[in-house]
Amino acid sequence: MKRIILRPVAVLAAMLMFAGLNVQAQDLTAAIKLIKSEQYDQAAAMLQQLVQKEPANSRNYFYLGENALADYFADTISNSLTVSAKTAKDFFQKGVTANANDPLNYVGLAKVAFFLDDNKTADEMRAKAKSFLLPYKNIKKIVPAAPEYSFTLAKIAESYIKDAKVDTAKALPLIREAIKIDSKNADVYLIAGDIYILIPDGSKAIASYNQAQFADPKSPTAAMKIGFIYTKGRALQAAIPYFEEAITLDPAYAPAYRELGQLYSSAGRFEQSKQYFEKYLELTAGNIPAKTKYVNALFYAKDYDGVVKTVEEIFQVDKSRTYMNRIAGYSCYEKTPPDYEKALYYMDELFKNVAPDRILTKDYIYLARILVKKNINSPKVADEAIALKAELDKEKARLAATSNAAEKAKIKAKVDEMTPRAEKLEQAARQAGAEVDRAFATYGKLMELKPGDRSLLNEVAAAYNSFRRYYGVAKTLSKMLGPLPEAREDYMQVGRAYYNGERYQAADSIFEVVLAKSPEYVPAYLWIARTYSKMDPDTKLGLAKPKFEKLIKVAESDSVKYQTEMVEAFGYLGYYHMMTENWQKSKDYYNRMANIDPNNKDNRIKGYSYLGSVELRSTSSEKTNEGRLPYLSRAAEAYSKVLAIDPNNASAKSQLAYIRDFEAAIIEIPQGSEVLLISAKGYKTQEIPITKSRVYNVTLVQ
Repeated sequence: MKRIILRPVAVLAAMLMFAGLNVQAQDLTAAIKLIKSEQYDQAAAMLQQLVQKEPANSRNYFYLGENALADYFADTISNSLTVSAKTAKDFFQKGVTANANDPLNYVGLAKVAFFLDDNKTADEMRAKAKSFLLPYKNIKKIVPAAPEYSFTLAKIAESYIKDAKVDTAKALPLIREAIKIDSKNADVYLIAGDIYILIPDGSKAIASYNQAQFADPKSPTAAMKIGFIYTKGRALQAAIPYFEEAITLDPAYAPAYRELGQLYSSAGRFEQSKQYFEKYLELTAGNIPAKTKYVNALFYAKDYDGVVKTVEEIFQVDKSRTYMNRIAGYSCYEKTPPDYEKALYYMDELFKNVAPDRILTKDYIYLARILVKKNINSPKVADEAIALKAELDKEKARLAATSNAAEKAKIKAKVDEMTPRAEKLEQAARQAGAEVDRAFATYGKLMELKPGDRSLLNEVAAAYNSFRRYYGVAKTLSKMLGPLPEAREDYMQVGRAYYNGERYQAADSIFEVVLAKSPEYVPAYLWIARTYSKMDPDTKLGLAKPKFEKLIKVAESDSVKYQTEMVEAFGYLGYYHMMTENWQKSKDYYNRMANIDPNNKDNRIKGYSYLGSVELRSTSSEKTNEGRLPYLSRAAEAYSKVLAIDPNNASAKSQLAYIRDFEAAIIEIPQGSEVLLISAKGYKTQEIPITKSRVYNVTLVQ
């Protein structure tokens, strides 16, 4: 047997070496515990010290990268993913440099790439990490050792988690294999629980967390995670014992106090909530980072006034944390009632003082929404400003025209009173207009950052519509157009937006595109006709005439379904022919309107009213009063039909009164006359006794 003889000095050196490794391992374990306790600043400081002691240890860099990512996800409001991902990537890359054969830092690089939507690089890094995990036949002889092999597989599985979603097809086989290799690894079970909760499979998630607790009985993490599950399911009472268990396992475990504080706040038990938050701050020594976490907890608990109050307290001590303007601005927007003025102040401070690479996409969203909400009444303000300015100009003209001293003094007093009001209103309208322009510039930046985001595009289009900027509505909606005919209504919406924005040629083009794919689509014909009517507002050119005629032709295939569209066409064509003095054509269309549906009173009333108007207007074509009488009689008959449907119709009553006066002026009855002789060529003469009435209804017989 070969014996190894150690001299005393060598024995001492060996003891010191192993002691150093043990201290190193303990220090790394302590740093990992700090990460799990969400004490990221302290964890980073400890890990940096470990790097100084042992720069070749790749695990130190791996956990520095993990710490940077965990810090980001603990506060996505204040932190920037771009900045945090770059920091983490630098640490992982240093880990690869320190030991190119350690798979964990490749997993870290895969995570960073995945978070930044670089799936190609993420897959390459995962494959690189797996290349160091040699196929195995005997778990006892596995290389690397089973715990490390299992942990690496679990971290690769974890790298498929993003945006509260997980690729189960990739992650589940890996986590199952990891558990098979090492069934006593608490960290592996924690990752398994995190994956199952996203599937979602709460039962398997809780089972995994329980296994983690069994593997590491002193760790509070598993109890915390089970509490999260119940909190997420709004089973707050069920969550409390698990958070309390975490505190029992580690009384200095600050996150548990914060979660209990947030839980009680959600339940409306604010006194208890405050006590737990105070304990949380006490455990974290009341430092600014702890207060920052407290602010985030208040925000998620929707205590927005508390957020603003605490942010102001932080600024009194440390004005360098300008990113806190972000959460204060968000809170002023979200609170009830909102304070848009203050929200805009905080967001302006944020954009003014924070580096551009630390501005979040969410910041642009909130800024745009604040500017929109703050100025939502600006169209009304602009209208009031225009109306008041017009009234003021009118009064100034009166002042200049009058020579009466008393009247002049009276008007001048009114002008003097109105002038500052008009100026103030005009200034408010200008400021609001500038802020609305800024809102859309901000939305423009957002659309560059999130091209094709339909939810955002809909929001922007709605904002344009609120401010009557219809061209903006159309331009925005056009970015969402899909293939026809499936996206037909989307195209119609864009066309209508161009129509409302008075971009009639553009509107017509969009509607024609729809008809090219859907030649029987009646709404497109209707909007084309309306568009041409708008392009010919006084109807002199008759641009819409062939369009409405085409509409009727297509709609006649189902006159019941398209009754409304046909009635609109009858109305236009009846009016057009009346204006061109084609009386019979006009009456034909109005008769069709009145008779399209015997049960539709509104259409009948409109049709008969228009018929009465045509008859009255056509009296102008007759040169003699006697020749006008038949027209007046037919007009009276039309209005009588209106009153038969609606006895209280004021317009019909007024027109009938006008017709009677007209007839009375035409028919002069000599004094002493006892009868009227009513005759017409081809009709039998009738004798009508004269009474006190000045109106006589006579029907002649052929």
